[in-house]
Amino acid sequence: MLFSPMTLGELELPNRLVMAPLTRVRSGREGVPGPLVVEHYRQRASLGLIVSEGTYPSHAGQGFPGQPGLVTDQQLQGWSEVTAAVHAEGGRIFAQVMHAGRVTHEDTTGGYEVVAPSAIAIDGETRTYEGKKPFPVPRALDTSELPGLIEEFVTASRKAINAGFDGVELHSANGYLLHEFLTPAANQRDDVYGGSPANRARFVIEVAQAVADAIGADRVGIRISPEHNVQGAVEVDAADVQETYAHLVDALAPLKLAYLSVLHKDPTSDLVRDLRTRFGGTFLLNSGFGVITTREEAMSIVADGHADAVVVGRPAIANPDLVRRWRDGLPTNEPDASTFYTDGAKGYTDYPAYQN
Repeated sequence: MLFSPMTLGELELPNRLVMAPLTRVRSGREGVPGPLVVEHYRQRASLGLIVSEGTYPSHAGQGFPGQPGLVTDQQLQGWSEVTAAVHAEGGRIFAQVMHAGRVTHEDTTGGYEVVAPSAIAIDGETRTYEGKKPFPVPRALDTSELPGLIEEFVTASRKAINAGFDGVELHSANGYLLHEFLTPAANQRDDVYGGSPANRARFVIEVAQAVADAIGADRVGIRISPEHNVQGAVEVDAADVQETYAHLVDALAPLKLAYLSVLHKDPTSDLVRDLRTRFGGTFLLNSGFGVITTREEAMSIVADGHADAVVVGRPAIANPDLVRRWRDGLPTNEPDASTFYTDGAKGYTDYPAYQN
């Protein structure tokens, strides 16, 4: 079943393998995807759906040096060349819209202030253009600023569609801004966006509603990572996690989004099964982060009905023809982790396709 067609929003996917959003920092200081990025995505067009690396909706939302954006005309022109190349190969591609929130530094954003739900810094260091530096204490967003932030997501999503993307994925996972509102480790607000699980979910729901209204719900997916516990987004109270994400997904379900994508180490957990039931629509599952998803695991996730499609990262990095290799049981390339966040073609566009 992993290699059978499926419907996602208005798209018909030829298989149920989805390329995960993968930060690869190959877009230079101006955040413009160039020919190398075009080639990287073009090579992987046989996957059922490609989700782009996280793209920032505003300069303040940039998380990493070399990360691409959806802000300037040059960035959008670069992305239009990426989407054209993917479509020319028969592929489909969504843009992941990602505001880094507190997971950044002013040396990365070009001096733009680091903001978050609350003035709580992450314990650790971040890579900047000036080298590694401690995460700064972010400025807590004022309630009056939040409509403007919602508009940033809307504007970036509209720009993504204009650049040829088939849709957008809202990044509400892995400790970035939307996830920061969900987790009490980052959100200690005392307004209507903080405190209870319902209040902490409010901002994410409003962003999803606004983007769906702007570009069509069938072009909008959302990614969440409950209990993933990375980048300061610690969620260890099982009851709070259940209540927070149940409230979020219950509110998202009526929007009829293209999909819900869940990153969780246990795809058969009661939490994941409950979220799928609550969502009621197309459900994507990513079980790998600390470990690599195997062919056998991916096949069983779909065959056993845990998800409609499987999201994979490192296998797609190392195997541009992953669909063929897994479908036909062929040997696979191993990913080279030392090249994940470097410059140039090595470990990016030079992984070979299988040769008969």
